[in-house]
Amino acid sequence: MTRSHLSQLAVLAAVAQNGSFRGAARELGIAPSAVSHAVSNLESSLGVRLLSRTTRSIAPTEAGARLLERLRPALSEIDRALETAIEARDVPAGNLRLTVPRTAAYLVLAPKLGAFAKAYPDIMLDLVIEDRFTDVVAGGFDAGVRLGESLQRDMIAVRIGPAIRGAVVGAPSYFEKMPRPQHPRDLIQHRCLRFRFSSGVIYRWEFEKDGEEIELPVEGPLVVGEDRLIVQAAMDGAGLAFIFEDYVKDAIADGGLLRVLEDWCPPFDGFHVYYPSRRQMRPALRAFVDFFRAGK
Repeated sequence: MTRSHLSQLAVLAAVAQNGSFRGAARELGIAPSAVSHAVSNLESSLGVRLLSRTTRSIAPTEAGARLLERLRPALSEIDRALETAIEARDVPAGNLRLTVPRTAAYLVLAPKLGAFAKAYPDIMLDLVIEDRFTDVVAGGFDAGVRLGESLQRDMIAVRIGPAIRGAVVGAPSYFEKMPRPQHPRDLIQHRCLRFRFSSGVIYRWEFEKDGEEIELPVEGPLVVGEDRLIVQAAMDGAGLAFIFEDYVKDAIADGGLLRVLEDWCPPFDGFHVYYPSRRQMRPALRAFVDFFRAGK
């Protein structure tokens, strides 16, 4: 590999990420013609077409996709090496890229993001919101945030949020027509508002009491991948919602929603930030962990 190949590969990755030469040019701070020239020279030297170009879009070819899949972790390591050099000043700085589920972003991170930005102005926090579990190494992330129960054993995990509970709730208008369920299996007779993960999997409602665990594939009039839409539909009387307690505590307090099956919804482990145990911890990540650590 020549030195020119390294810069050309970085340009190729930017084009693939942005889906256009112009977007890559803006990101890299160079002219679109320079981007096109770099990709063309790379394709010519390798003897294979890496990008499929149409008048409307640019996408990797099969060969380009395979190259980018192998290339992405290497470019991420180069970025980290440069950021480590910057952080030699003993000031947390540089890009910090995290994969975070939507619920953790809203309930745990959002209330403190402004304060974090003020405390660490040299850190550029890049949050990728996705519900599926992500391999932080393969995805080029510094760390991720997930529920403690879903983490792999080879990860270091630090809790950044309190214990959380689920809550089954419905509007008073719904219970004017339907009886309150006394047992999770009573939900089979109810209209339930269901959550779809980004993977396409629909959440099966889970309950536990006195050592008995129940998992139900409930049915109902709505399937959606956004918690706040489910809460609104429940408040409008469309059916029962099974939602994190923090999303509905105010509605429960003011009587807009009524809670049922509370004794079947015990608290469980909250959100953790996780990162590979074999990777040296960057100052920027340490600053993030210390700032959001539970109990602070």
